Amino acid sequence: MELVRLNKVIADAGVASRRGADELISSGKVTINGKKCTELGTRVSISDVVAVDGDIVPRTKHLTYILLNKPKDIITTANDERGRETVFDLVRVRTRLFTVGRLDRNTTGAILLTNDGELANRLMHPRYGIARIYKAVLDTPLKREHAKEISRGIVLEDGPTQPCEIVIDPKDNSTVHLQLREGRNREVRRIFEHFGYYVKRLDRKQYAILSTRGLSRGSYRHLTNEEVSELRRMVNLA
Repeated sequence: MELVRLNKVIADAGVASRRGADELISSGKVTINGKKCTELGTRVSISDVVAVDGDIVPRTKHLTYILLNKPKDIITTANDERGRETVFDLVRVRTRLFTVGRLDRNTTGAILLTNDGELANRLMHPRYGIARIYKAVLDTPLKREHAKEISRGIVLEDGPTQPCEIVIDPKDNSTVHLQLREGRNREVRRIFEHFGYYVKRLDRKQYAILSTRGLSRGSYRHLTNEEVSELRRMVNLA
């Protein structure tokens, strides 16, 4: 009988990513056949009953992939202690989903929601260098010398940034398009703040191959089979 890692079972059910599943296991929230399991790396068979916080984890599932054009003032976490609206209030599906990465409250644009834990984990991992394209509107025109420094990489408080592609709008030098491949927390805003600029508006135009083109703010759509296949190919899951 084939044995499967416990964190994969939890991730495949859309409860959490594999990393999140490990945290659930370590914190004692997971049981196997009614007995608490805190040992990472545990493997289970198809006949074992796995539960998280008392809820049985389904061993088969329908994989869901949704692209949302996130509006401003919407939170990307599942629950907000202040009761603010979240992306899950906009995407009302019965399947439990989680976001692939995050966008801060004031950032708009492309965000992927799925219950495919393995794909989500890989898309977020820096090893695969998944491109994210942003449009930033600054409070003042971006100086050419600053754009060159950003393109070569700069040093922030959490380490150096990778080289990136940056294009200044020739019609408006305060509007900038930036392509990053790391996905660090508030990276775009911190890059410009490093040089004293304030980001007035920030919109993620594209995540990997997924673009918000044709998708109005606050709207969402399910990915096509071709898009899912291409995403899996990009992270060596094809």
